[in-house]
Amino acid sequence: MSLPKKIITAFAPLSLIALGACAQGFDARVSRFQALPPPAQGQTFFVQARNPALQGGIEFGSYAQLVAQRLEQFGYRQATDPRGANLVVSLDYDVDHGHDRIETIPGWNSYGGFGGWGWGGGFGRPYFGRLGWRGGWYDPWLWGCGIGCGDEIRSYTVYQSQLRMEIDSTADNKRLFEGTAKALSRSDNLPYLVPNLIEAMFTGFPGNSGETVRITVPPPPKRRS
Repeated sequence: MSLPKKIITAFAPLSLIALGACAQGFDARVSRFQALPPPAQGQTFFVQARNPALQGGIEFGSYAQLVAQRLEQFGYRQATDPRGANLVVSLDYDVDHGHDRIETIPGWNSYGGFGGWGWGGGFGRPYFGRLGWRGGWYDPWLWGCGIGCGDEIRSYTVYQSQLRMEIDSTADNKRLFEGTAKALSRSDNLPYLVPNLIEAMFTGFPGNSGETVRITVPPPPKRRS
């Protein structure tokens, strides 16, 4: 392996870490079907897990509380027991094992910075770097790319997460709401994913029946030091 390529290989993981650390919005695709009555009637609800093994767990309880808080904001009232509730909210969530994606970052040869033999742009002339057009002296080692450097190929793992929510009437067991929120992300951490999926589910809730929309959940505000 040549020295320039060694340098690129060494710095690529650092750049990926930097990209992952940037505060970005959480993108989700939300599909909803609903026939909910107006919440002004003050219906009560109880949140339960679709998977009985999760019911009563601390982690599920934290997600159920987030759902309850959002429903209360829309005028519904939380019940302590499903038998005394007008509505039963069933919740389920998961994340897959991930799949690899390959990304190609154009190198200097692609931009004409170096052309076959010799210096394409020359010292002291404007050049196109990763941060845009720049003037002054170009140092190929400083910018992580030396003579003969081509495209960079990066590999990373993408995970698909999903949240499913159903709301049934206890009076006649009629299904009143079905919603699914899906997202692709670099993280498989459920305590990060599920709250964002819940936030996406309740953005514009209950939504237009049969409509699939893209929701971007803004990142949390930066803490002041």
